[in-house]
Amino acid sequence: MAALVAAMIRYTTPPPLGADRGAERMKNLVELNSANAQLLNAVDWQDKPKQLVRLPIAAAMELTVKEWQNPAAARAKLIERADKLAAPPPKAPEVKSAFE
Repeated sequence: MAALVAAMIRYTTPPPLGADRGAERMKNLVELNSANAQLLNAVDWQDKPKQLVRLPIAAAMELTVKEWQNPAAARAKLIERADKLAAPPPKAPEVKSAFE
């Protein structure tokens, strides 16, 4: 019984993390952080057909503060943008299937 338990422990224990595995994980982390930094700090289209633009956080905060100087107008614009982005998809065609 002890031999079976020892064999199972030996076969199921993962190999120790080596320096090459740590270097690979560090390289992946650096690539991920650089990609995220580019997304957070660059102006780019998020969804061009809907005219949704991705802005850096600081620029977005400045725009928000400037826009909300007039709360009523800002709220109306916000609702208009939300309705535009959450527009329902077009209706499916009314053609019936031959199996119906």
